Amino acid sequence: MEEKLVKKSGTTDLTHGNVWKVLLLYCLPIFGSAMVQQLYSLVDLLVVGNFAANSNLAVNAVGNATTIVNILLAFALGANAGCSVIVAQYFGAKNHLKVKETVNTSIVTFSVLCAVTMVLGFGLGNVSMDLLSVDSSYRADCLTYLYVYAGSMPFVFLYNTGCGICSALGDSKTPFIFLVMSSLLNVVLDLLFVCVFHWDVAGAAWATFISQAISAALTAYVLARKLKKLPCEQKPRMFVKDISRSLMIASVPVILQNAFVSVGNFFVGKRINDIGIDATTGFTAAFKLVSMANMGVSQMTSGLANFCSQNKAVGEYKRIVKGHLVVLVYCLITNAIFMAAFISAPEFFTRLFVDSSKLTPDALAYSCNFIVIVTSFLPVVCVKIVCDGAVRGCGGNLGFTISTFTDLILRVAFVYILTGPMGFSGVSWAWAIGWSVSMFIAAGFYFAIPCLRPIFFKNHKPKQPKPDLK
Repeated sequence: MEEKLVKKSGTTDLTHGNVWKVLLLYCLPIFGSAMVQQLYSLVDLLVVGNFAANSNLAVNAVGNATTIVNILLAFALGANAGCSVIVAQYFGAKNHLKVKETVNTSIVTFSVLCAVTMVLGFGLGNVSMDLLSVDSSYRADCLTYLYVYAGSMPFVFLYNTGCGICSALGDSKTPFIFLVMSSLLNVVLDLLFVCVFHWDVAGAAWATFISQAISAALTAYVLARKLKKLPCEQKPRMFVKDISRSLMIASVPVILQNAFVSVGNFFVGKRINDIGIDATTGFTAAFKLVSMANMGVSQMTSGLANFCSQNKAVGEYKRIVKGHLVVLVYCLITNAIFMAAFISAPEFFTRLFVDSSKLTPDALAYSCNFIVIVTSFLPVVCVKIVCDGAVRGCGGNLGFTISTFTDLILRVAFVYILTGPMGFSGVSWAWAIGWSVSMFIAAGFYFAIPCLRPIFFKNHKPKQPKPDLK
C-alpha cells in the first residue's frame, strides 16, 4: 500500500530496481535541466554578442557580471543541495512527516538566506566592479545586468529549492519540463528585448528575470500538490529548529564550494582583465562552453547524492557503490562527447558568442587556447565531481569541501604564477593542474567513506546505519 501511495504522489523510491535503469531515468532529466539552465546565460551571450550595438563590450559586460552572479547563485545552489539530501534521507526511510517538516523549515530558513543574498548583490555592485578592474566602457551595462539578476533571487531560490525537493522525492522530470518551457520563453524575450526594443544588456537581464519567475512559480505549484498526496498521520510543523540546523549543515559546504569557486573565478577574472579586453572576450566565450559541460556532470552527481542518501538510510551500501560506478560511466560518456566537439571545432564555438566581424584574432586565439587545453581534462574533473557526489550523499561534507578548496586554491594560485612566463596559456594550464590534483583527493575520500569500507576493504568491520531517520 505504501509503495502505491508513493507512486501516486509522483515520487520515486531509489532504493529498489535495476541501478543502471533507475539512475538513467532519474539522472537524464537532471542532466537536461542543467543543460537548459546553462542556456539562460548562454542565450544572453549569444544574443548580445550578435545583435547588441557593440557586441564585444556587451559580451564582456555579461561575462563580468556573471562572475558576480555566480557568487550569489552559490547560495541558491547550496539550498538546493542541502534540501535534497535531507529530504532524500527522510523519504528513503519512509518518514513522510519529516519530509513535510523539512520542506516547511526550508522555506523559512532559505527565505532569510535569500534576503542576505539580495543585500550582497545590491550592496557590493560598485565594489566588485572596482575589484574586477572592469573597463569603464562597459561598467554601466555590467552593473545593470548584476542588479536585475540580484532582484530575481527570490525566484532563483524558489526554483532551486523546489527542484532539489522534487529530485529528492525521485521526480526529476517535472522541474526539467518547466525549465524547458521557461528557457524557450527566455529565448523569445531575449530576441524581443535586444533585437526589437534594442535594450541590449538590460534586455537580456530582464528576459532572464521573467523566465526564472515563471519556472519558479510552476515548480512551487507542482511541489505543493506532490506533498499533499504523501500520506501523513500528523500535521507537520512549520519550523523545526533541529531540521533547520541539519539543512544548514548540509547546505553550507555546498554554498562554500560554489561561493569560493566563484570568488576564485572572480580573482581569475581580474587577472584576465589585466591582460586586456581581447583576453576577457576570449575567456568569456570559452569559459561558458567548459561550464556547460561541467554543469551537466555536476547536476547528474547531485542526483547521485540523492541516490546515495536514500540507500544509505536503508543500509543498501553495495547499491551505493554500483550507483557511483553507473553515474561515472554516464558522465564520462557525456564529457567525451563535449570534449570531441569542442576540441575539433574551437573556432566555430567561439564565433557563436561573438559577431565574427567584430572578433579580433587575439580574442579568437585566447578562446581556442582555453577550449583545447581545458576540455582535454574533462574526464579528470569528471572523476572528481562524481566522487564528490557520492561522498556528499553519504554525509562526508568535510572530504567534499577539502577536494573542492584544493582545486580552487591551486587554480587561482597557478593563474597568477603561470601567466607571467606563459601569458594567457597559463590560465588554461592552471585549470588542468587544479583538476588533476583534486581528482586524487576526491577519490581518496570516496574510498574512505565509513559505510563503504567493508566493501572496499574486506577486513573492515561495518558500522550500523543510524536509526534516527526510521
